[in-house]
Parts: sequence; C-alpha cells; structure tokens
Amino acid sequence: MTISSMPANSGSPWLQRLAALPRDARDTLFLLTVSAWILLPQIQHLPWWASAFAAGLLLWRARLAWSGAALPGRWALAAALAVAIGATWATHKTIVGRDAGVTLVVMLLALKTLELRAQRDAMVVFFLGFFVLLSNFFYSQSLPTALAMVLGLMGLLTALVNAHMTAGRPPLLQALRTAAWLALWGAPVMVALFLFFPRMAPLWGVPADDLAGRSGLSENMRVGEVASLALDDSVALRIRFDTPGQAAPEASALYFRGPVLSRFDGRSWQADDMADAMASPQLRVSGEPVRYQMLIEPSKRRWLTLLDAVRDEPQIPPGASVGRTRMASQLQWLTQRPITDVLRVEAQSYTQFSHGPLRSTPELQRYLQLPPGSNPRTQELGRQLLAQAGTDAAGTAALIAAAMQRLRSGGYTYTLEPGVVDDIHTADDFWFESKQGFCEHIASAFAVLMRGMGVPTRIVTGYQGGERNSVDGYWTVRNSDAHAWTEVWIADRGWTRVDPTGAVSPGRVGQFQRLSAPRGAIAAAMVTMVDASTLQQLRAVWEAVNNRWNQWVINYTQSRQLNLLQGLGFESPSWTDLLRLLAASLSALALLWLAWSRATRPRLDGWSQLMHEARQRLQRAGIESGPSVPARGLAQAVQHRWEGAAAPLAKNLSGWLLDMERLRYAAPSSSAAPELKPLRERWRALKRQHWPQNNKAQP
Repeated sequence: MTISSMPANSGSPWLQRLAALPRDARDTLFLLTVSAWILLPQIQHLPWWASAFAAGLLLWRARLAWSGAALPGRWALAAALAVAIGATWATHKTIVGRDAGVTLVVMLLALKTLELRAQRDAMVVFFLGFFVLLSNFFYSQSLPTALAMVLGLMGLLTALVNAHMTAGRPPLLQALRTAAWLALWGAPVMVALFLFFPRMAPLWGVPADDLAGRSGLSENMRVGEVASLALDDSVALRIRFDTPGQAAPEASALYFRGPVLSRFDGRSWQADDMADAMASPQLRVSGEPVRYQMLIEPSKRRWLTLLDAVRDEPQIPPGASVGRTRMASQLQWLTQRPITDVLRVEAQSYTQFSHGPLRSTPELQRYLQLPPGSNPRTQELGRQLLAQAGTDAAGTAALIAAAMQRLRSGGYTYTLEPGVVDDIHTADDFWFESKQGFCEHIASAFAVLMRGMGVPTRIVTGYQGGERNSVDGYWTVRNSDAHAWTEVWIADRGWTRVDPTGAVSPGRVGQFQRLSAPRGAIAAAMVTMVDASTLQQLRAVWEAVNNRWNQWVINYTQSRQLNLLQGLGFESPSWTDLLRLLAASLSALALLWLAWSRATRPRLDGWSQLMHEARQRLQRAGIESGPSVPARGLAQAVQHRWEGAAAPLAKNLSGWLLDMERLRYAAPSSSAAPELKPLRERWRALKRQHWPQNNKAQP
C-alpha cells in the first residue's frame, strides 16, 4: 500500500506531502481508494442517502489520515452505526434481503475504515471489501462490471499483501507484483471450479426494472402521457439463424412477439387476465420452419420474445431458473418464473401462419370494447368508412386498406416527441389534431378506429427488425427496436397482423431506419472526430465480445457442463461425474504446483549441504547446532562436551569444522584454504565412527 520513495523536490506539493506521510497514513489512503473503487458501481443501486453517507465517511477518514488527526471515539462510531441501521430499516423496512443487506454491508465497510487501529481491523476491512465486490454481481454480470471488479480484486489483494510486509516502507509495485502472482496461481483453480463445479441454479443477476419514459416492453401501454421518448440502445436479445441452406428472414419479417394487449380504458392498453390467456391459440402453420438460437437479456418478466410464430415448445437449458414454458392463447410463450439471467433459447418459428377462430365466436366480443363516450370523432370516422365498405371478409379487408391509405396520405408523421394528450381522447388527437406519434400512438389509434367499425382488434407489443453483427453473425435486437402493431380478426383467416406504423413510416418496418435521439456533447464530439463506419465497427466488435461473454460465462449452465463432459468422452454425464472431474482437476493442479515448487526451490551448494548434514548429526548427539551457531562455535562445543573415549572423535570433528569455516570465509587467493572434495571424504570417515548419543560429558 505504500508508494515508492520519490525525491522531496519532485512533483507537485501534493505528491511531496504524500511522500512525506508515515507509512500507516499512506497505506490507509490506498485502502480507501480501493474501497471507493469497489463502492462506485453500487451508487446506482443504493439509496441516495447511503451513497452520500458512505462517501462522507471515506472522505472523513482520508482527511484524518492526511492530517494525522486522531480517530473518532467509540461513542461517535456507535452513533453513526445506529443512524446507518435506522436509515436502512426506514428505507427497506428490513435489514435482511438483497437490497437491505447490500446497503448495510456498504455502511459497515465505510464505518470500519474509521476504526483502523490495528492489523486485525484492516483484515475486517479487506474481507468486507471482498464481500462488497462480489455483491456488485447481484445487479450486473456484464463484461465491464467484471473487468472493473478484477481491478478492485487486484487492489484488495495488493493491500492485503502489503499489510503483511511489516518491515520498512516497501514500494507499492512490489506488493502489486506479489498479488499478481497470487492471482495467477489461483486462476487455474478458479477455471476448474467454473467448469466443473455442478451448477444447480443461477446465483447472480437481478436486474433493475425501470423502463418508464424509455423504449422497451412493458405489461401495459399508456398512450399520450410521454412527451418525449428516450431511445434505449441497450441489447434486448441476440439471435443466430441455424437453418442449413436457408437464408435468414428479411428484416421486414422479424417480428418478435411480446405481450398482447386487449383491454382499453381510453388511455391505457392492458393484457388479458392470465386465466383468460391460457385457452388454445388454434395455431395453423405452413412452410418450412426457421431454426435459431436466441440469447434473451434479463428483463424480470415472464415472456419469451420469440420470432412469430412458435408452434413447438422452445428448448431451454435444464439449469435455467425460469422453469417450464407454455403458450398463451395469443401465441405468446410464457415462463414459470421471471427471466433474471441471460437466457439461452433454441426454437423454430413459422413465418407463414394463421391463428385464432375462423368463425365469429362470443369470445371475440371483448376485442370490440371501447370506453363509453371516448374518442367520438374517431368512431364517427369509422362509421363513415364502414358505410363505404361491406361487412363480410372482403369488406373487412377494404376497411383495413382504407384506414392504411388515410395514414399514408393524411400528413401523419412518426416522431419521438409526440407531446402530451390531456384527455382520454387519444385517438381523436392523433387522427385529427397532432397527427404525430410513435408506434404506440399509431397502433392505438388504428385499433380504436377498427373497433369503432366493429372489427375485433388487439395490440401486440414486442420487437421488430434487427441488425446483423458482421463480426460474429448474430442479429442484435435492441430496446430501441421495441414496437407495437395490431392484429385484426378476419373471417376465414383468423387473426391477421397489420402494422399501421409501416403506412406512416415505411422505413421503420424492415429497413432499419430508426429515429435517433439527440446526442449529448460527448457523443456528438465522438461522431465529429471518428468516422461513423469506424464507430459502427467498434460497436460490432464490442457487442460480439459481450455476446461471447454472455454465452460462455454468464450462460454457462448445467446443460453446457454436461455437453462439455460428453465432449470429453462421458456417455451419460451426471453431477457426480462433474464432482469426480473437479476433484481430479484440483488434484492434478496440486501435483503440478508441488512439482513446480520442488523444481524451483533454492538448492543448497555443496558446502551448505555438508554443514546441514553435520548440524543434524550433532543435534541428534545432543549438541545445540541451530543455523545461528557458526562452525567455530560447533567445534568448541564438541571439544567441551566430548572427552575421554570420545576425545579423538572430538579432535577430528572440530578440526573438520574449522577447515569448513576456512573454506567458506578464506580469501579466494589464499593457498591455505582447503578444498571441498577432501572435506567431503573426511566427513564420510567421521560418520562411520561411533558418536555419543547423550548430552553428558563422556568419562
């Protein structure tokens, strides 16, 4: 944790002051810096007061270390702890659980830095730091988070190593080098545990859920309450088409189905009750299916946004936490539990399909309901169009065509800034007043118009389009590709997709022409300095790397473990095979480490080997012969202790010890210095003689 010594007159006054600080103060400042680094990602998840409180405590402790002032007393710490616990309880209504627990541990880490009086206190801070570092993965398992935590890990290891370097003022680089070697030695064990430790269920990952005012999917669609839409460019899903000999579908056919909304109260569209949604979808497919693999990002929702339409149950890894899947009556696939981790799905979709009843049924009446007295001008427009067309299937198609033609030629625009509608007549505002909106406005206004003409209509939300990554071949679908379209029921055809946004903005559907949110100052400067194609390529590379990270690290599930074992030759792998392979891997690593340590340990030279053997033999004979006793001291002890019958041995042995001393310390040019080979032969002769085996002088 210390900083290498530097000249007193070099650098700024701050650096000079830092170099002049005592070692304890500089160690503390380094530990505080590492603590701040691992706490930084928690700011977006902690309550605002917790972030401010932790920052204040760390700054207070840094000021005490910088000025050399005394630490606060126990009563002050007890009061601060009581405030932290009370505020945690007031915010979370508990002190256990993920959010409350992380908040409390962060407070304990910050408070413990004010009690750094001994090495024991530092150990507590280190291990609290390791726990807080791991808790970052409760909220994000992304590659940037992992890289940031690797830096935090190296910082904590460096601080831990430096805390055990008690002598002098060792440079920080020396502790960092030792910490790096420790991490390097631990890496093979980490890889073995990652690959072969049985994965019973996911451990990390409960993403935040805040899509208000941003593009993305939700369980309901509120029209007219968002003045401007912020495009969320984060990835929603990635898909790779695996149909041999078949090209990927056109972008205009990439409709990924999400929640289906049918209940309308004048401003908000909501999904049916789950009990009503479990009826048979009456799906009819034709043509060859499109097979694909999909990686769905965590959404904390139960729906699978699959490519329309999936007939057979999608394949999900057995170790996934979402449970089984089932199809709702609106063709939407649902999981038993919310998606809280990157989910890998294999499915096949039929882009040529129809579904729903072919004849009118009483159940279709709910798709005609409108709030009484809402949108009167839109309903009047519907009556006018209805009077111009029939009520049979051909008439329904004519009504759709008439509404689409009005959208094409009526001066309607697709925008991210539709403004706010003050009343519930949102469809009237779109058709006759503002004539602008994004896909939700257009789909809602179209659905109200069709229902006003007696045509069962509902809204489908999901994603439309996508962009192929040229680096890894995956199609990337973002939250900015969130879309809303309608399904209209036509006799003898069932539910039919109609996308009214395509009539207003044809480029929005299929051509990947998306509206762009205004750029910030940094983004605008980047576009000015760097070519757009270069930025696009860099983005593709980064997303390809993230995709690999998601597939091979985040999405390394139990099924992938078993597939790995099959590749290693196990016919019917199980978790017991994983444990055996894990034990074998760890044992092999331990043996390799032992072999390496034995091969690289320092070897004694010939003189040291002889002296080591002599010391052991003398120790067994009862003469103290530790490493601190010189050869001359051993010679004197032998002559003093062995008399009588042992005197000849004592004389020869003491002479041998004195010759060993002369060999070690005589000048290289001295002609009186003995050679090692004769001394080794003399030692062999001495060992063959009888040695006394007790501590008493011989008679």
